Amino acid sequence: MPASPLDSAIYRDLFGDAEVARLFTDSAEVRAMMLVEGALAKVQGKLGVIPELSGTAIHRASLELQLDPEALTEGAGKSGVPIPALVAQFRDLMQAPEHAQYLHWGATSQDIIDTALALRLRQSLSIFDARLRETARALADLAEAHARLAMVGRTFGQAAVPTSFGAMVAAWGQPILRHLTRLQPIRDDIQTVSLSGAAGTLSAMGNEGSSVRAGLAEALGLGDPGASRHATRDAMAALAAWMTGLSGSLGKMGVDLVAMTQSGIDEVALATTGGSSTMPQKSNPVLPSLLVAIATQNAALNSVMQQSLVHRQQRDGTAWFAEWLSLPQMVLLTARSTAIARELARSVAPNPAAMSRNIAATNGLMFAEALTFTLAKSMPRPKAEAAVKQSCAQSVQSGKSLTSLAKEEFPSLDFGTTFDASAQLGQAPSEALAFAKAARTLTN
Repeated sequence: MPASPLDSAIYRDLFGDAEVARLFTDSAEVRAMMLVEGALAKVQGKLGVIPELSGTAIHRASLELQLDPEALTEGAGKSGVPIPALVAQFRDLMQAPEHAQYLHWGATSQDIIDTALALRLRQSLSIFDARLRETARALADLAEAHARLAMVGRTFGQAAVPTSFGAMVAAWGQPILRHLTRLQPIRDDIQTVSLSGAAGTLSAMGNEGSSVRAGLAEALGLGDPGASRHATRDAMAALAAWMTGLSGSLGKMGVDLVAMTQSGIDEVALATTGGSSTMPQKSNPVLPSLLVAIATQNAALNSVMQQSLVHRQQRDGTAWFAEWLSLPQMVLLTARSTAIARELARSVAPNPAAMSRNIAATNGLMFAEALTFTLAKSMPRPKAEAAVKQSCAQSVQSGKSLTSLAKEEFPSLDFGTTFDASAQLGQAPSEALAFAKAARTLTN
């Protein structure tokens, strides 16, 4: 297996996401950096920081020239950044030294790299937003359709009380709505230019530094942070934390689906499953398992991103390099997670017969709480609890259902809907419907 499965010809369809991966290729990064250099020169030309004719020429060249990413390899290896080699190649290809001398005027490598990253993150986050909205709408339909479909509610892996499949779906979808709400301020904070110069002062641009930064932001459709952000990485850390939270929430959906497709439970059917090389009966829940794996990996990568907040002095190569090793992986893994969640939300189907069978398999023990409160209407609750606890133990020992034991012990008592799962759903249906309404309101 290669060092990064995301770049593997074998594994990229398992772990990667083609739509977002195209934004994180060498050629995409070079193209974004050239766009930044061109826009910077054009703005500087208009403001008189460099000759306007040179600014126009550099901007035009940034749109026309094709730079070879491999030609930057040696320079990046020596300098730690690709910009010196990129600028040199750009100037050579322009074949206009009188204009090319003004390329990258007063900027530093981090300005170009961080701004180019912001352009690519802008597209990535737009994709995330769209996919999450589609996922939320699909889950809303599923929750509404099955708001009253009774199933076993489990705590600590054990049958507890009835719930509904719609409520379980709502529990998958509610965090998505919160993540969508949290995303907008993070997008605003991430989608900004970086233009600070050598050490955050823009001194090489004289009195026009802040005007150039504002103009560059406008030209690229990004925000103006109003100050240097070379060494303040809270926006990147917030994005990493958001992706970790999102992938964790989607991982919860994944781990539930893995459990629900388990042999003997079979409460849902997946449209897409994986096969075994030796066991033809297997239908492995590959996509839900991936959601869980991605949540685990993003949590690990996020620890590096949070440590990169400790960014020494005006610029720090150590912390910055750590971001490079972590953030692109997180973006691509999160992209894959959002694509999987959307597919599952659109295709997962409950198995009502299996859900009914699993309720019956509890031998009535799932209604122990309901029985306690029924008895408590005619006796003190402590006495009711003791009676039900004794009946539960007897049920386990004898194999007789709790329902029949209760009727034998209290023959004159009307149990009504005590042992009816559909009547013991509590707030589950209303929670499912409330989620469906909230999801449609937020995403339409």
